[in-house]
Amino acid sequence: MSNLIVHGGTPLRGRITPSANKNAVLPVLCATLLTYEPLRLLGVPDITDVRKILDIFRLLGSEVQMDYATGTLELHHRETVFDAARHRLPEEMRSSIMLVPPLLARFGVARLEDNVKGCTLGVREIDPHIDVFRQFGGLVERSEGSLLVRCRGPLTPTDHWLDYASVTTTENFVLCAASASGVSTLTNAASEPHVQEFCRFMQMIGVKIEGMGTSRVTVHGGGTLGGGEYRFDEDFHEITTFLALGAITGGDVVVRNSAPENFPLIDRTFAKFGVHITHENGWSRADCPGALKVQTPFTSNVLTKVEAAPWPYFPVDLLPIFVALGVQAQGNAMFWNKVYDGAMGWTTELSKFGAHVYQSDPHRIVSFGGSPLTPAVVESPYIIRVAIALFMVAASVNGRSEIRNATPIRRAHPGFVENLRSLGAQVEWTSEE
Repeated sequence: MSNLIVHGGTPLRGRITPSANKNAVLPVLCATLLTYEPLRLLGVPDITDVRKILDIFRLLGSEVQMDYATGTLELHHRETVFDAARHRLPEEMRSSIMLVPPLLARFGVARLEDNVKGCTLGVREIDPHIDVFRQFGGLVERSEGSLLVRCRGPLTPTDHWLDYASVTTTENFVLCAASASGVSTLTNAASEPHVQEFCRFMQMIGVKIEGMGTSRVTVHGGGTLGGGEYRFDEDFHEITTFLALGAITGGDVVVRNSAPENFPLIDRTFAKFGVHITHENGWSRADCPGALKVQTPFTSNVLTKVEAAPWPYFPVDLLPIFVALGVQAQGNAMFWNKVYDGAMGWTTELSKFGAHVYQSDPHRIVSFGGSPLTPAVVESPYIIRVAIALFMVAASVNGRSEIRNATPIRRAHPGFVENLRSLGAQVEWTSEE
């Protein structure tokens, strides 16, 4: 168990180059198994899930050369083997399920631990993935402690309509479709920036994809796939996080951002708390003259709202970051998570800082900001951005705070503490058995 010790109250200042988005990196790593040609990936972050997938590749006999200092990964899967009797994909990493399509394509079988899970964001079913595997001709069966997915022959193209716009299910559909000879179409596809980045990688290795970034994606599959070199974009979650850290501490943080076209709605959401975002020459900056203040809507008898749902809504993963801004801002705001049913319970930890937050139902909370906050020892659930949100509040309060169980941060943000120290933060990791 890793905890973060924070001596808050210091305005953070400086420049940050963010890491790549784990939600793009992990599906791309899974997709590399589709090709027998060598690949070079640039900007690969040193995070726990990346290390786990690379360990799986080594176990299966792939050639893996990873330089974490430069973020350069050389991969070649020409000698890869998979034996369902011996090899299982780990349940503690939700992205394991995206290894199923390439294993099906190459070996006709995949085996993963039952009840694959990630962070604690309510129930995260795998039924939509099972539906996709079956649509392409996969046979799914339960055995003791695991799921076995087989196909008797080549995957067959299909048309499918998702119940909801799931990111990983969309990526699994594209992975299956790439190996199915013919045209497959997915309706109600997810369109997040990391899904688009994943699709750009698939295009680079030779998969023809139409409708990228929309809710209907068409994949022309069955061709021979190649290799090449691919560089990941900066993570828009991490860009937003460091901009918010600058704003909540009254500092001045400038963040590298090569894709500001993803930010209009994020920028407008910052503006609801009195923070003005500018993008210039590949860098983004948050300017907050004076204290954070919730802006009154034109319809002044309603609360200022942040509504989070699948893209192109405001990104649900960023909602905790703005809850942190809300508890420090003067005024009241409502936060609405339209995706996960277990994502708001952590706000009770904010009361330990003296924050006033009311949970009206499993999906909505209201912050009553502007009260003086004090340092606290708080417990984070196993949710990446919640651990960061609790850290943000601690960093904005004078004195020593502790974020217990902050380990999830390491799943997404390499060098998080080192980056914070470069901005002037007084923060350190501690560990407990």
